[in-house]
Amino acid sequence: MLRIEGQIYKVVEAEYKAGAAKMSGVVKTKLINLRTGHMWEPHFRPLERLEELQLERRKMEFLFAEGDRCTFMRPDTFEQVEIPRGILGFAAEFLEPGMEVPVDFFEGEALSVAFPEVAEARVATTAPPMHSPQDSAWKEAKLENGLAVQVPLFIAPGETVRVDVKTGRYVERVRVERKRSA
Repeated sequence: MLRIEGQIYKVVEAEYKAGAAKMSGVVKTKLINLRTGHMWEPHFRPLERLEELQLERRKMEFLFAEGDRCTFMRPDTFEQVEIPRGILGFAAEFLEPGMEVPVDFFEGEALSVAFPEVAEARVATTAPPMHSPQDSAWKEAKLENGLAVQVPLFIAPGETVRVDVKTGRYVERVRVERKRSA
């Protein structure tokens, strides 16, 4: 997390580009303003000094979502905090009551929620499964959390799938191990 001109940004990507001859290199970045959600792609010189923020990470329990706000509770003190859905992004769709997630705070303000990269969700409805010789064929599936994702043709209703939390894209089917009878 960085503070630039009074605004707080999360570093999404940073890449160093070497300069030629006497030209110094440049650091290309992608930053997200945590208050507005806007993406910014500034370039910095390697010698520029930026203010890095020290965050406090607390384990919070998700309680409920109402409108554009999600309410979390600190389990040890029962203190409740409302976080705008804009900060959570696409990951808000995967929150379930009772789920514990780390929340980053700066000066008492919740700035971001650390979600796992992949979440599991059960398929509520989709077309019947088909086996196709094509690996690139997809169909739409509605998950129990209400999210619609594209899944391969072999996925059936009731199966659990893994979805990329940032993009909402299908990653893989969750395999259920069956016990063999002796």
